[in-house]
Amino acid sequence: MTDSDQGYRFNAFKGVFTPNILTILGVIMYLRFGWVLGNVGLFQTLIIVTLSTVITLITSLSVSVLATNMKLGGGGAYYIISRSLGIEAGAAIGLPLYIAQTLGVSFYVIGFAESLSGMIPWLGIQEMGIITLAVISILAIVSADFALKVQYIILVLIGASLVSFFAGSAEGIPAVLVQAGGPEKEAFWAVFAVFFPAVTGILSGLSMSGDLANPKKAIPRGTLFAVGISYVIYMAIPVFLSRIIPDPAVLMTDSMIMYRVARWGNLILAGLWGASLSSAIASLLGGPRTLQAMARDRVTIQILGRGFGKNREPRIAMFVSFLLALAGTFAGDLNMIAAILSMFFLTTYGLLNLSAGLGNLIGSPSWRPDFKVHWSISFIGAFGCFAAMFMIDAGSTFLALFVSMCIFLYMKNKSIRAHWGDMKYGVIVYLVQYALYTLSWLKPHEKTWRPNMLVFSGSPSARWHLIETADAIAHGYGMLTIASIVSPEHVTGERETSMETSMRNYLTEKHIRAFVKVYPSEDIFQGMETLIRGYGFGPLEPNTIFLGDVQRDDHLMLYMRLLKMIRDNKRNLIVLREGSGTQALSRERRIDVWWGRKSRNIGLILALAHLLRMSAPWREAQLNLKTIVNSKDEIDAAEKGLQEFIDSAHLNAQAVTISAQEGSAYGLIKKHSGEADFVFLGLRPPEPDESDEDYSKYYRDIIFSTVTPASTAYVMASEDIDFKAIFSNFT
Repeated sequence: MTDSDQGYRFNAFKGVFTPNILTILGVIMYLRFGWVLGNVGLFQTLIIVTLSTVITLITSLSVSVLATNMKLGGGGAYYIISRSLGIEAGAAIGLPLYIAQTLGVSFYVIGFAESLSGMIPWLGIQEMGIITLAVISILAIVSADFALKVQYIILVLIGASLVSFFAGSAEGIPAVLVQAGGPEKEAFWAVFAVFFPAVTGILSGLSMSGDLANPKKAIPRGTLFAVGISYVIYMAIPVFLSRIIPDPAVLMTDSMIMYRVARWGNLILAGLWGASLSSAIASLLGGPRTLQAMARDRVTIQILGRGFGKNREPRIAMFVSFLLALAGTFAGDLNMIAAILSMFFLTTYGLLNLSAGLGNLIGSPSWRPDFKVHWSISFIGAFGCFAAMFMIDAGSTFLALFVSMCIFLYMKNKSIRAHWGDMKYGVIVYLVQYALYTLSWLKPHEKTWRPNMLVFSGSPSARWHLIETADAIAHGYGMLTIASIVSPEHVTGERETSMETSMRNYLTEKHIRAFVKVYPSEDIFQGMETLIRGYGFGPLEPNTIFLGDVQRDDHLMLYMRLLKMIRDNKRNLIVLREGSGTQALSRERRIDVWWGRKSRNIGLILALAHLLRMSAPWREAQLNLKTIVNSKDEIDAAEKGLQEFIDSAHLNAQAVTISAQEGSAYGLIKKHSGEADFVFLGLRPPEPDESDEDYSKYYRDIIFSTVTPASTAYVMASEDIDFKAIFSNFT
């Protein structure tokens, strides 16, 4: 059965406007409006009412946008957020919102019981609250339709109480109260914090979304009408009160000032009781439906999602809600959690605004709301919600956000697969698009350089040492793409996608974050050249090519041409030769960097060595910077200069200087790096007129003559970047 087949089919007035207006026109209006006016005066009271209503109005506009863009099911705010920002965000808000709605029942019930305590002294507040909770729970369980019809009576009582209030005067106020002094006045934002919950009632109608005949029309009409009517009433009350009672001391000290001003005081009491009960009923109807919707999405246990009768009443969820509200009622005093409850409602408002703003900003083809609002307005609403949270109570704000974040991370780890699409992908694409356009106007600079490596490993398991080393260098500090060139003979488009998915899953299991590219080509070297030239998007092209050593002699010339092409295309090159791994495991690991005094490769080599040592496996490794001088007489001066460079570059390394008189350069490298775990060597770029055969002799000579048990990276810097400036510019 679909969502549209379930529920009562309420119209906008019965299903949205009535629960909204009754929750807005609540206890704060009756008991705190005089206190607000007495503390800050008429002008600032009107500002507080306007600011509060603007936040609610913008949220109402955002809700209207969202409601007219999607087919709404049950669950109200949870349903909208989970379908917009993802099930994790929906759960992070839905669970706290459900608890807030349910404990809100206790809050309203206790407020009702306290107002009756003087009339029925033989019953305590807790006992009276429990009886009241039981009555309204039975009413809600038996029929939401009947419960909402009862709210019509309450709506009439509230309307009558307002008529009685505006028809009243100050004649009934005792003279002693008029002459009384008042307490010290509160600051503007402290008063704002007390009043703001008076306008946070628009979620009551939204929670009934699954029981509306036409949610796309009912929610905008009912919500906006409720906000508009409540704003007119809230602006009129302080204007009237300030006209007939000019003394702020009276307003601040008498919480029942509306009762005393009214022509028929008992109507105020009836309206106050009705407001308390209607808010409790609205929360008791909305909370279980939020829980039911979450259970259907497997956020909570699925039995809570079961519906009963032709209208799919959430009776199990309602029973759980009754128990939670009962626990709150036993507590007797919910003031300590009132701020936290407001935080969860405001967090929900903020995310509703954020959802509407992002949807309008991204502008996907699927985003076609009937109700139009500019994205900036929704973002202003989101900012206003989060700003109000901090103004009301910064500590409660952090606690509410912490709880929501814990739920989000739990749901992320739970990995529930949603059957609907949300806007997360669109948001990421929009941000990437903006970043790429911005990046295209910027030139790479040595201070912000990071490796963007294209690793030709083939199957990940075939040359795992390439991927492992590349990941150690790039992990968290650069980008990494694992590429495989395959024969197109047996690779269709579907097979290519399947291979990429398989490789990506394998890398994920190994905790390696990398892109994967499978490229079909008849010739492996031709395929590599094509990828090197064409892989990337906009300014994000690989700047460093990562290769293994050539394995076959008949491929040597093709390999040389590939190296020249890499140099000509200004891509840096790393050729990795795997070590034998025979070093002792008990000692500290060691990285040797060999500095050819005239080579431009040293800056890139040092950058790569620094990044390698920042990875977990190499974090404690000793870094040695080694160079060869012509004679022993130059050792002291060269070592001093090398140490000065190390100190100025803030490198945690040791300088080692070796005389060329001890042997050939390659022989010294083998001798002095025999116990190293990783070795970096510079690779000379081919000269412009140098033949492939001549360069291959140099290449073979350096590869075979520097064999040690350590893995060795041969590095060639080709980018138009002064890599050495990374370590020499500290101004």
